[in-house]
Amino acid sequence: MEQILKIEDLEKSFGDLQVLKGIDLEVDRGEVVCIIGASGSGKSTLLRCINLLEEADSGHIWFGGKDLMDLSTDINALRQRIGMVFQSFNLFNNKNVLDNCTMAPIAVRHIPKAQAEQTAIRHLRTVGLEDFIHADSRRLSGGQKQRVAIARALCMEPEIMLFDEPTSALDPEIVGEVLDVMKRLAREGMTMVVVTHEMAFAREVSDRVVFMDQGVILEQGTPAQVFGSPQYARTREFLSRYLEDKKP
Repeated sequence: MEQILKIEDLEKSFGDLQVLKGIDLEVDRGEVVCIIGASGSGKSTLLRCINLLEEADSGHIWFGGKDLMDLSTDINALRQRIGMVFQSFNLFNNKNVLDNCTMAPIAVRHIPKAQAEQTAIRHLRTVGLEDFIHADSRRLSGGQKQRVAIARALCMEPEIMLFDEPTSALDPEIVGEVLDVMKRLAREGMTMVVVTHEMAFAREVSDRVVFMDQGVILEQGTPAQVFGSPQYARTREFLSRYLEDKKP
């Protein structure tokens, strides 16, 4: 497998609170990695450091063979190849759905407007929103907004997609429509790193599950390994409610 992302000894503190404590992680092209763990374990901070929305204190983040922590690296060029989907959608409310999806390709990648719109419509069709192309973003449901956010990220033709708890702000009855889109992306071979509390999704879709606890990666492995025979008591404790619910 071709390695697309490699994190070495990554550390991050906020004041006196150390949130990441020497994180090492590798992701291969086409792999789906789900990061699970309790709130405050450092999952979202790790994801935001990968995209440099947070600046790590030390360590290395290798993406496409270049170290994002190296001051000589063209960060903006590399970030164009990393898609990001947030908890809270982050759509531009003063723009319709199509404009939300075409702004970055036109402004950042200098794609002609007609081409950008064609690409956006294709991705909006992928997420099941072809009937909402000219809709007012403010009038969409939470699930629709998140699917627009996914389409918007795809319009930059990223090599990897980062998802930061993409269903946590959604009503339970519409979580499935977003997870279905993510499952389709996984089947199509998109490289994905997903911070999630959706254990069933992690178990079904991921190639590898990473369990974080108090700023470290305590355990990682295939879904069968992590969910079926976790090695650490803390992992078993975290998964106990989910595993109890799955008992016949």
